[in-house]
Amino acid sequence: MTAETSAPAPVAGSGRPASLTLGAAITALEGAALAVVGVWDMVAALSGQSKQLALNEFGGLVIVVLGVLPVLAARALLKERRWGRSPAVLTNSICLPVAYYMVQSGGAMVAVGVLVGLLGLVGIGSLLNPKSTAALYAPSED
Repeated sequence: MTAETSAPAPVAGSGRPASLTLGAAITALEGAALAVVGVWDMVAALSGQSKQLALNEFGGLVIVVLGVLPVLAARALLKERRWGRSPAVLTNSICLPVAYYMVQSGGAMVAVGVLVGLLGLVGIGSLLNPKSTAALYAPSED
């Protein structure tokens, strides 16, 4: 027997690829940042910094919900559930136009926009990586 024939066959789903973990982490970071912005918007409305209290409260709540969804998608990716990839890729794709407009606004936002754009590109690349695809779409043994 050679080393090739005596080694146990790898079990499907036994190891999550680093690219899938990276994509999930970036997606969770983006979702958490979005939720923080939503909470900040609601707190700003309650503290009297806004003239349109109801609009900012509702808008902040919507932003928090929109931030929770990518976090749930990232959690699904960490469990190698294939449904999490579509919302995660969508979240990372939305980062690209956001980054563009941040860079266009100038000043300190240029650096933040470049960071957001890079996170979006790396997130998309890692989620569409062939190893990530193989891990999510491997035939199950159930």
